Amino acid sequence: MLRLVGILITVLFAIATAVLVWPQFFHLEDTFPIAQIIASRALVIGAFLVVAVLALLLLIARPLRGFAASILIVALLGAGATGLVGALRGVGTGALPAKTDAALRVLTWNTNGAAVSAEQIAKVIEEQQVDVVALPETSEKVGERIALMMRQAGNPMWVHNVNIRPDVSNGPQAWQTTILISAKLGNYSVIESSRDGSSNTGSVPSVVAMPVSGKGPTIVAVHAVAPREKAMSRWKSDLAWIADQCPAGDFILAGDFNSTLDHMASFGDDGGTMGRCRDVASTTGNGMLGTWPASVPALLGAPIDHIMASENWRATGSEVLEDAGGSDHRALVAQLEPVSP
Repeated sequence: MLRLVGILITVLFAIATAVLVWPQFFHLEDTFPIAQIIASRALVIGAFLVVAVLALLLLIARPLRGFAASILIVALLGAGATGLVGALRGVGTGALPAKTDAALRVLTWNTNGAAVSAEQIAKVIEEQQVDVVALPETSEKVGERIALMMRQAGNPMWVHNVNIRPDVSNGPQAWQTTILISAKLGNYSVIESSRDGSSNTGSVPSVVAMPVSGKGPTIVAVHAVAPREKAMSRWKSDLAWIADQCPAGDFILAGDFNSTLDHMASFGDDGGTMGRCRDVASTTGNGMLGTWPASVPALLGAPIDHIMASENWRATGSEVLEDAGGSDHRALVAQLEPVSP
């Protein structure tokens, strides 16, 4: 009887291991609580290793050796396979390459409201030579202060903002998303459906900015709702909306997606990660580095902030900035080079 119980537990553990290693095969990557568990692959590896250690200890008990050995093998396979996926996505490549004349640098940083000052953000923009800045949870007033400092530094930037509750003064900054675009890229305008909410992420806003001249990329500053248990349907709806923002054409998405590459498995099109846009961090060796929470080492965190680009752009580098400036998110910066037609 004990042997049968052991076999049953081993089989169930093997199934659970397979689900955690590659949940998209079972179409469980966006279901509660799997979505939350797989957010950090490093923690999943740690859990498998803990189970492996416990199984090693059980090997001491002679009647349990067969069961313990089976659990040990499955746990080590799970840790190895999870680690392999993470290694393929990248565990860090260092600084960005030198910026070329044609290159575009994009920064995304969920500033957690007023946790990061305008001065800190402007300093990072200047140091990183950034051209496009996506700032979820940042007010228009902060964006305007940043733009003023950038103009004084000789790099003027236009400010665009969407506020889902403009009627509420001093409302939470999570209701706002701000985007700054270098004047070198020309004039941009936020599409009306972003402003009035008729086409946008549902609970926290995104910004869709299009070039007035029609030349240049459409830039989307993204903010999806967090996948809390009661918000799972809204979260999936937000991800579907974000994917729809990158059809064929010239597009750049940047922001707080509140999802990892595993969660996005069903939202890619024609080889893209979200719609036709491809994730920059994973293609430049940084896909395993977490951006949230900033209170833990990057390798233990969840990579939920992303920069993505359509085939009009080639990613040449990315970097997760270690100093979060007081936010609970680390910033992500990427360099994109235009692809010749």
